[in-house]
Amino acid sequence: MTRALLIGKEPPAELGCGYVAAEPYDAVVIGSLELGQLLRFREPAVLAALAEGKPVYLYTPGLPDGGKNRALGASLAASQRELKNWGVIFTDGGRKRLITAEEARALRSSGQKPGPGAVMTPLAREILEGNP
Repeated sequence: MTRALLIGKEPPAELGCGYVAAEPYDAVVIGSLELGQLLRFREPAVLAALAEGKPVYLYTPGLPDGGKNRALGASLAASQRELKNWGVIFTDGGRKRLITAEEARALRSSGQKPGPGAVMTPLAREILEGNP
């Protein structure tokens, strides 16, 4: 099971990770963000993980919305685009289930493929492509 550093609240959906509070970890899961956190996103652990090439997943139901304020909603959307540009992977915990290396090996050995919209760790992607 992938060891993931958890930022914010733990997502209610099963993302295929075991959460840890400190290093070592293989990925980062952002379970929730408050308005101010999303607008001024500079979480050091997430930025370090992105710089190291570790996958960072954002649980989208944990994101705030702008409510009835259009300007605030536009700013939040811009912040989300910036995170995507940095390489943060958005997941809703439903159809877009996180496929770990262990699950990828099981899928490959049984000749199956991940479901539509599945989010895969880089190692899982390599395994399913037939590399390791």
